[in-house]
Amino acid sequence: MGPAVDYSRLSEEVLGIRNAPPELARRLVAQALVVEDRSDRWVALGERICATAPERPAVYVLQDAAGRALYVGKATNLRRRLRAHFSRRRWRALKTELARVADARWEEVGSELEALLREAEWIHLLRPVVNVQIGLPALETRGIPRALLRDTIVVTRSLDPEAAELVALAPDGAWLIQRTERSGADLLGHTNRLMQFFHSRLRRRADRLPLAAIGFSWLAGRGATASRLDPHEVASPTELRRRIKSLLADEALFAERIVVR
Repeated sequence: MGPAVDYSRLSEEVLGIRNAPPELARRLVAQALVVEDRSDRWVALGERICATAPERPAVYVLQDAAGRALYVGKATNLRRRLRAHFSRRRWRALKTELARVADARWEEVGSELEALLREAEWIHLLRPVVNVQIGLPALETRGIPRALLRDTIVVTRSLDPEAAELVALAPDGAWLIQRTERSGADLLGHTNRLMQFFHSRLRRRADRLPLAAIGFSWLAGRGATASRLDPHEVASPTELRRRIKSLLADEALFAERIVVR
């Protein structure tokens, strides 16, 4: 337009705002240019973060410059998910709070069940401003069949290919994740710990949040075919070790495809 810029015309044709007074139109156009400039920085920030992000399942938190949590999420492929977060297209509809993102941190996981529990744990502890659901899960609001609400040990994949995760769930909300070697070499101590978890009142003093409802909800849905056992159906830790060891030897258990929605 040369030296005499028609900001009212720019405001209408580019921003879709009609009949804006010249001074207001000038400010609107200037703000639009600033937003576009910040989108470049947003994409560059994403490239820096994604450069070190693994292409593996993980739970992650987006933080502001002071390290405060803004958003907690989970992903089957962390790098791909973060690139979607930091795309130029996403910037145009970005929530105001997320525009303050300055960094990210994450923890890799081996199964969908672990991702769900870790995500809920982080959301409750970090209280991210963008996440909507930050309260503790309740069994009565999840429509879980009563038959599922019993002490349960779920055997799932681990981040370590030579290990598995033993996830203990109790109807009162208590839960525990224990990594154990697939060879069964360390099952002696781990099964003793599981038996104590289910039979000792000391577990009620654990510092974990009562998140087992998430595990039961998963078992009622996408985890319906997960390998599991009832700790009260075994007469001793020795029998529990034997049954878990037989599950660890099943290669089909470790072919699970992790689905995170």
